[in-house]
Amino acid sequence: MNPDTDSPGAVVALSGVTKSYPGGVHALRGIDLTIGHAEMVAIVGPSGSGKSTLLHIIGTLDRPTTGSVRIAGHDIAELSDRELSALRAQHLGFVFQQFHLNPTMTALDNVAEGLLYTGIPPTERRERAAATLCRVGLADRMSHKPGELSGGQKQRVAIARALAGEPSLLLADEPTGALDTASGKAVMELMHALHAEGTTIAVITHDPAIAASLPRQVQILDGRIETERYPAACDTAQ
Repeated sequence: MNPDTDSPGAVVALSGVTKSYPGGVHALRGIDLTIGHAEMVAIVGPSGSGKSTLLHIIGTLDRPTTGSVRIAGHDIAELSDRELSALRAQHLGFVFQQFHLNPTMTALDNVAEGLLYTGIPPTERRERAAATLCRVGLADRMSHKPGELSGGQKQRVAIARALAGEPSLLLADEPTGALDTASGKAVMELMHALHAEGTTIAVITHDPAIAASLPRQVQILDGRIETERYPAACDTAQ
């Protein structure tokens, strides 16, 4: 795969992206979106707005009906399904609302398993997994299975699994949706800390309070980008 260098520094570059389904359902209607290296972006909108479809397009889990999608410099239209899987393994980390952890595995093994298709040797996978669990504050929980962890700790394991491969982009889909208020706040504090370290993060959420806490806010409605705001910049100006 040869990287496309038309948008230097862009981790995500979408141009004129649409997504339609049988029955005349138009989930996305001409999306233009660029996410630069080390940005932290909220993609916010109500249920049915198209934000989940946009997540699938950015995450290369689905292809657009029309338009151009470049992830980490690669035009996904030029990639086979196998090459697309390799791109996901190399460049994308996913965090979901329901954690998706293997209940029979320890936290360490759950994170190491996320590196299974990266070509990294088994010993190095476990070393990376341990280092990443330390990074998210779970050094003392590596041998615990999901059933022995709180909701917030499970989400930290999921974040560690997404980060272990050092992805170009961390995609978080409603990362606090299954958590109580205190645990959700702690997870978002971790996200902000990771961003401060240089991680590029896109958070998909319906929660306007979470969106407002991020440096950039992209509002989706009826499959279109309705507005873009930079709340942190406004706060700084004040």
